[in-house]
Amino acid sequence: MFFWQFGKTDLAKAYIYPSLIAGLLLLTIGLGLFYTNKSRIIQFEKEFRTDSTAFYQSEIERTESTLKEYTVVFKVIPILIIIAALLILFINSPTWRASSITAIAMLIIILLVDGTAHARIENYNKELKILDIEIKNE
Repeated sequence: MFFWQFGKTDLAKAYIYPSLIAGLLLLTIGLGLFYTNKSRIIQFEKEFRTDSTAFYQSEIERTESTLKEYTVVFKVIPILIIIAALLILFINSPTWRASSITAIAMLIIILLVDGTAHARIENYNKELKILDIEIKNE
């Protein structure tokens, strides 16, 4: 809205739609992950109470699968950032520039969030493996 009201240049006006789209995408992703994980917490509690050993094993498998997915994310997103940066260099249209800059900003936010999530799930995976070893040794 700021660009719409106060944007005097073509580039400032070109940020309107890419910013709205990026904001909606981030909001949709965030809300989707929040509600999905909120419902899964109840399921995790039930599985843990039913059979904790099986729960640990399934969590180890789930976290390892997720960690493998992150390796793809950390390769693809930087490539998309490079492509967007190249578009800024080679296409001199305000719309393309605004779209590329907005895409870079959105992808950096995703990298920041996924980077911290990756660190947390990696630690969780290590803790699960330690617990699994302790349970097997009992």
